[in-house]
Amino acid sequence: MLTKETKQEIIENYGGTVTNTGSAETQVALLTARIKDLQEHFNKFPKDHSSRRGLLKMVGKRRRLLKYVRLNDVNRYRDLIQRLELRK
Repeated sequence: MLTKETKQEIIENYGGTVTNTGSAETQVALLTARIKDLQEHFNKFPKDHSSRRGLLKMVGKRRRLLKYVRLNDVNRYRDLIQRLELRK
């Protein structure tokens, strides 16, 4: 689970300021952190299907946000996926 301190750190790193929580980069970074936490949960509890549905919704939302960033500014998109280590 993300603590308040880790959320603030992610927001500062990807949003620029503590109050910039609405930028697409910040939202993608927060979703990525939550997805990574849930992956550890599923290693312990592989039959938790209701949480898996929530995970799939988060993955879909992250994919849509990444598409938005890619269509608006390709350089920002490339930088973001490199910093988050999403693709090779």
